[in-house]
Amino acid sequence: MAYYGDEHVARVKMIRQLQHERFLPLKAIRALLDEQEEVFTPAQRRLMQDVKSRLEPALTGARGTRGVDAVDADEWLARTNVSREDLSGLVEVGMLGVVEDPARPGRSLIARDDTWMLELWGEMRAAGFTVELGFSPRDLTVFEAAISMLFREEVELVSRRLGHLPPERVAAMVERALPLIHTFLSRYHATRIRNFFATVAEPSAPNAQE
Repeated sequence: MAYYGDEHVARVKMIRQLQHERFLPLKAIRALLDEQEEVFTPAQRRLMQDVKSRLEPALTGARGTRGVDAVDADEWLARTNVSREDLSGLVEVGMLGVVEDPARPGRSLIARDDTWMLELWGEMRAAGFTVELGFSPRDLTVFEAAISMLFREEVELVSRRLGHLPPERVAAMVERALPLIHTFLSRYHATRIRNFFATVAEPSAPNAQE
């Protein structure tokens, strides 16, 4: 028999809420909570709570602190030509959260804000990245790991350098910076690809005497 304090009970409740009401994958929830416990001081945690309340209007367009608009997973699988095996793979690697529809046993729900993931993966399959060639949702973990590392550094940077500022100023700065950072990531990635292929030498011409 184990005894749990209020802190443990609150953690379990938060995990269940994030999993069943926010459709966050359990793997992602645990990772985020563990990182917060390791990184944030109590003062930094209070700052993040204050910033969160001020950023709520901007965050609800993606997945904010309000209710999540859920859609039928099977309908979106048919719409995007994504297999159920691929959906299971996306859930397994922590890219998507799926819950059972309480009104329709046997049916699954996903957050409407996550349907872009199915659309993107369906387009990847249509582009030729097929099962036969060995591609699976697990390949996305390369990008997930890179983004997760980047995000941890961002949070640590903001909390360390902006912790002395009023929460409303931090929220305003973050809201303005987000689209700029997203543009930078997209363009810099394209730049790296372009620079890489620029260094690929042309195949040398065969020797005329050969």
